[in-house]
Amino acid sequence: MSTYLSTRCTAFAGVNRIATGSLIDVALTIKGMEDRIEGPILTFDDASGAVIDLDLRGGTAEIVTRLTGRGKAEALDSGHQGGGTNGPGRSRGRPKLGVIAREVTLLPRHWEWLAKQPGGASQVLRRIVDEARRADGGKSDLNAAHERTYRFLSALAGNLAGYEEAIRALFAGDYKSFNGRMATWPSDIRDHAITLSQSSPTQE
Repeated sequence: MSTYLSTRCTAFAGVNRIATGSLIDVALTIKGMEDRIEGPILTFDDASGAVIDLDLRGGTAEIVTRLTGRGKAEALDSGHQGGGTNGPGRSRGRPKLGVIAREVTLLPRHWEWLAKQPGGASQVLRRIVDEARRADGGKSDLNAAHERTYRFLSALAGNLAGYEEAIRALFAGDYKSFNGRMATWPSDIRDHAITLSQSSPTQE
């Protein structure tokens, strides 16, 4: 299964959570429930909180093909190497190790400096990123958690009582107040928001 098809997401029909799992599993679950659900269904990327637009026309094969094509397009837009790099001649070792090839744009002086470092450019860049992550102290993960929670809640909870107060508490890191402001909200919305607000959300 492609990385895009395995994107973890959650679907809501109104205030009710109806599916959680990989994108393709959620898409096919929704497809099988469409005739039993009234009103709009929203599917959220659990990593970003953004809404994923699903085109569920046709059968399973058509849906898989359409999502696979979208995944390839998004990979190219985000800097993935496409075309021949994914063909049969590509080395089979690195993908199994979780290494992803993407373009890096640097000035000549940066490439010159990297060329002088032991281990090669890729190893040096990975070390720099790891050091930056350690120095960050988890702030980036926390900010990302706040942003994805906000995106999710702005789509489903904007009209609920205490919404603005809950958002202020979220960005202030006051999770006791954040949870309290959501106490009277539909349980599925509240529970999913709490999960998203964690810097490393648990797998439900």
